[in-house]
Amino acid sequence: MIIDFHTHTFPAKISAGVLAKLSLKSHTSYFTDGSADGLVSSMQEGGIDYSVNLPVMTNPGQVEKVNSALIAEQEELRRKGIITFGGIHPDYEDYKSELMRLKQSKIPGIKIHPAYQNTDIDDIRMMRIIDAASELGLIIVTHAGIDIGIYDHNYASVSQILKIIDTLHPEKFVLAHMGNWGCWEDVEHDLAGAPIWFDTAFSIGPVTPDTKSGQKPYLSCNLSDEEFIRIVRKHGADRILFATDSPWEDQRDYVERIKRIPLTETEQDMIFAGNAKKLLDL
Repeated sequence: MIIDFHTHTFPAKISAGVLAKLSLKSHTSYFTDGSADGLVSSMQEGGIDYSVNLPVMTNPGQVEKVNSALIAEQEELRRKGIITFGGIHPDYEDYKSELMRLKQSKIPGIKIHPAYQNTDIDDIRMMRIIDAASELGLIIVTHAGIDIGIYDHNYASVSQILKIIDTLHPEKFVLAHMGNWGCWEDVEHDLAGAPIWFDTAFSIGPVTPDTKSGQKPYLSCNLSDEEFIRIVRKHGADRILFATDSPWEDQRDYVERIKRIPLTETEQDMIFAGNAKKLLDL
């Protein structure tokens, strides 16, 4: 079994525009049309059994509308192999009620994105969301490290994340992009081994430039295989979740990237599905 713990989909009527905008911003390519059906086709090609959909709320007005749509669609998505999370924005005032609504609707977790939400992760607005979600037993996935399209400030640095861990002790806290994209020395020295999960999204192998514009990304900071193995073994393979960041990576290619890295069979089994099954209670 393979579970991709970090993917994104958008409503079909806006997906093309969203992908074009984000691709231009990051100077990177995309590999599906951004829709749920596009993700399903990608999963079939890559031999992936389940994908976790992570919505990002870029303004507080989206929260109720997007979450309501995902709650209504979650059974149909699940039949397609897509497990959807909900989202929250730091400026959404009634966050406790919204988190409870997600919990009661059997949504397993939330996604926050400090960079896209223009709020440091150790801001009190973010910290209270993380704390309340953790109290409800929700999984919290956060973008961690530099964002390839917003490279002038790290809204979720290793030091800020260590503050979250030491202050709030969140039980199901997942750091996307192997703990902190582009800040690998800090991850290896200061963060690996903490009681949290890392996902592998958009962190291994080459970054694919935007083939339409011909421009190269401003940043290209992915891990080498050797760096990846060191971080996995210091952190513990039982706390690593396979993830791609589809549509920003090709799921089939990403599976092969992980398979080529000289991990043990036990380590690969945990990373590809075992850890996610436990965290998602599948």
